[in-house]
Amino acid sequence: MTDEPDPEDALARWRDEIDTIDAQMIRLLAERFKITTKVGYWKAANDVPPVDPGRERRQVERLEALAEETGLSHEFLTRFLRIIIDEVVRHHWIVRGEEFDAPDPL
Repeated sequence: MTDEPDPEDALARWRDEIDTIDAQMIRLLAERFKITTKVGYWKAANDVPPVDPGRERRQVERLEALAEETGLSHEFLTRFLRIIIDEVVRHHWIVRGEEFDAPDPL
């Protein structure tokens, strides 16, 4: 018998960790969209435009700095944020009963 760890056990543990993280990300995104939907209703009730380019720019800058700190690819971050921002804005337009018009890329 050997004291070497079984590579299959290590792979299974890593996959379990990945599955746990994936589930956490989905839950966090769902919570984020619940909050941004509330923002969309508030914006509609207060006649505030669905898109706030200044806010988007500040968010991108803040998250780019965080990505750099953590070693996350700038290209990936840009694609990821575009998906999230587009979905939030889409919800805001839906709340208004209007069609979604995708903004220009980040």
